Amino acid sequence: MNATPLMPAALWPRTLAVTRHALETGALQPITTEARTLPIANTTFQVRVLGRVALKERKRPAPPVGAEPFNPFANPEPDLVLGTVPPAHVCLLNKFNVVEHHLLLVTRAFESQDALLTHADFDALSMCLEGLDGLAFYNAGETAGASQRHKHLQLVPPLGPDGLRAPVEALLPPLPGPGRVIAAESLPFAHLLAGLGPWGAPGQGERMLAAYRLLREALGLGEHAPYNLLVTRDWMLLVPRSRAEHLGVNVNALGFAGSLLVRTPEQFDAVAELGPLELLRQVAGVTP
Repeated sequence: MNATPLMPAALWPRTLAVTRHALETGALQPITTEARTLPIANTTFQVRVLGRVALKERKRPAPPVGAEPFNPFANPEPDLVLGTVPPAHVCLLNKFNVVEHHLLLVTRAFESQDALLTHADFDALSMCLEGLDGLAFYNAGETAGASQRHKHLQLVPPLGPDGLRAPVEALLPPLPGPGRVIAAESLPFAHLLAGLGPWGAPGQGERMLAAYRLLREALGLGEHAPYNLLVTRDWMLLVPRSRAEHLGVNVNALGFAGSLLVRTPEQFDAVAELGPLELLRQVAGVTP
């Protein structure tokens, strides 16, 4: 594994170089999808439909009875690793990516995916956001769409449209100052939004941690309650979760960002008829 500490200026060049190499070696295996869109108010939600080939992808054999589930983050494939992110993380490519240049920020020592995020997590995340002004997100537990038990945050380049970090960004109200949380009237699902103040001031990770704790407290979330977290340089959005899926569509944090993944054209039609915001309302939790 590449143990070189990453610096913000090196993150994007390193992402491009490791992506090229991982595609050449076959370590990176992008999932083919058909990109479609659904207009929502003054933005456009993205819906990716899995290709027929992806639906037939080989399943990993079930582990023997009593064996621990396979953990791809315990010893990540060297060809996918960008480097370490002090104090406690490794940055690597998502092997089966749907979004190009999808990065994972994984704890080196095992921590559970439903564990609370820590100062170390946000320090590492702020370093990565310094190098890539995109969208970070976290799926806290299976009900929130997590597919691995080993704690990992995720980061993708801006999803758009028009340079937005996420389609949902166009629906957000003016951001509150640090220390305050609000709800966006345009979002019909349970959530709260926090502003993070000006980017680049010292202690960015600490301010992110404070906003995260404030959002959790305001929503009354217990220690292991499932939720999705969206983070940019400017704002943080937390969504409590009650269900993993609706209409057979599994929803993770990217869904609340405005980017959904469905398995078939029929599922796309069902989401279009229901409305993606209503789909999100069905799987979100409740506000106190």
